[in-house]
Amino acid sequence: MNDVAIVGIGMHEFGRHDGVSGMDMGVTAVRRALADCGKDWSDMQFAVGGSMDAGAADTMVSRIGLTGLPFTNVVNGCATGGTALSQSINTIKSGAADVGIAIGFDKHEKGAFRIKGPRGKDWYGGSGLALTTQFFGMKITRYMHEHGITQDSLARVSAKAFRNGAKNPMAWRRKPMTEEQVLESMMLSWPLTQYMFCSPGEGGVAMVVCRADKAKEYTDTPIYLKAAVMRTRQFGSFEVLAPSTAIDRDPGPTADASKAAFEMAGIGPEDVDIAQLQDTESGAEIMHMAENGFCEHGEQEDMLARGDTEIDGRLPVNTDGGCLANGEPIGASGLRQVYENVLQLRGQAGERQVPNDPKVAYTHVYGAPGISGVTILSR
Repeated sequence: MNDVAIVGIGMHEFGRHDGVSGMDMGVTAVRRALADCGKDWSDMQFAVGGSMDAGAADTMVSRIGLTGLPFTNVVNGCATGGTALSQSINTIKSGAADVGIAIGFDKHEKGAFRIKGPRGKDWYGGSGLALTTQFFGMKITRYMHEHGITQDSLARVSAKAFRNGAKNPMAWRRKPMTEEQVLESMMLSWPLTQYMFCSPGEGGVAMVVCRADKAKEYTDTPIYLKAAVMRTRQFGSFEVLAPSTAIDRDPGPTADASKAAFEMAGIGPEDVDIAQLQDTESGAEIMHMAENGFCEHGEQEDMLARGDTEIDGRLPVNTDGGCLANGEPIGASGLRQVYENVLQLRGQAGERQVPNDPKVAYTHVYGAPGISGVTILSR
């Protein structure tokens, strides 16, 4: 896939922005991505965009320019942004276009767990009784039992996320938090406390992609796509919304997507210098470290204690603060990961820049009801 390059990136700050619509954030991200590569909307030959809650992405043409370009809307849960990028890549690889743009944005309600329970009681979600929080709690509880992971490791993941987020001007949560503060926050669904969960948020990301042989027309620092893969669940995978657990267990879509991506890129986990992994809650990051092939199940406990996943560690993970510090506007979340990796490979990540000149970067997104997307980038 060296024939496709990312040449422009743009992002609207994640967080809460009263009076700013999801579409506003998407438009801002597009304009910043175009400015990053010195091109105009009229230069784009196609667009692919997605948003779960903020409206059809294609309607932004009335704000950016009525140029007549084909614009495809995509909706694919937490993989919406990744799907937009994958479809953009495939459009270029097919020969249908030389350059285009992938877009993702969203604006979700305030409140992490605003789910009304019996008789419309608002406390239902706030007290940890929401279905998704229970699912994540049960899943990591079983994983901890089977592989010797402690609650301290869950807290280490969150504390790292908030430290990294404090160095990221685009992040929502920019206040560092200690492991003790994470552990002492309100228990929602054992063993996960309030600050072990991410929150639905707001934001937008866009990126311009083109044929690699034309990349230098747009930027002096193109980043090349080595792989972009998506997989859905197989029978036996334990996923959100599943009504039961199968006797025969499957590793899940993340393991399948990761394996396929490494095969496509022609490299292995040992070649990756930096990774952004889905961290809907801190236990997810721990599980996904193994499911993506970066360690064996159970090794995460020692890795986290040694600081292996810190910015200056052996394998930096979620250097921009991940979902925990940025929140998760679903349409934009997967593209946020790619945005961060492009900055890191360019050497433009500022305070959170990974040392030793990283050359290969990895992203992984996971969402209900069991879909995973992986990209591998290189300089």
